[in-house]
Amino acid sequence: MARIAGVDLNNEKRTDIALTYIYGIGRSNVLGVLKTANVDGSKRVKDLSEEEINKLAKAIEGIIVEGDLRRKVGEDIKRLEDIGAYRGFRHRKGLPSRGQRTRSNARTRKGKRKTVGTVRKEVAEKTGTVPATKTQG
Repeated sequence: MARIAGVDLNNEKRTDIALTYIYGIGRSNVLGVLKTANVDGSKRVKDLSEEEINKLAKAIEGIIVEGDLRRKVGEDIKRLEDIGAYRGFRHRKGLPSRGQRTRSNARTRKGKRKTVGTVRKEVAEKTGTVPATKTQG
């Protein structure tokens, strides 16, 4: 199992697909990495030689990936929150920050639905939210 940038790459995957498992490397910049390293992307990871793995690791060194990239993204969001920007406010509230509608969608950002409104009298009595009223009888 090849280990590049602290990530174990799946031996059964093609090299171009396996490299996308590294945070910060997507399908678009995999081609550049493979070209820089002069490695065939259609080869399986298990078929790569140590020399090719070292070439890939050296090519990825120039790109900000994994922990450094996660830290940078976190700092950028924190900066937006600290300066009081609208986007920082949206991040803090857990809402979409790029103009998407929230009335009917945005469940990924907002999370599970929370019911807002009144509770029927019978349900409230059963759950003990509201004390039961006296009935004649």
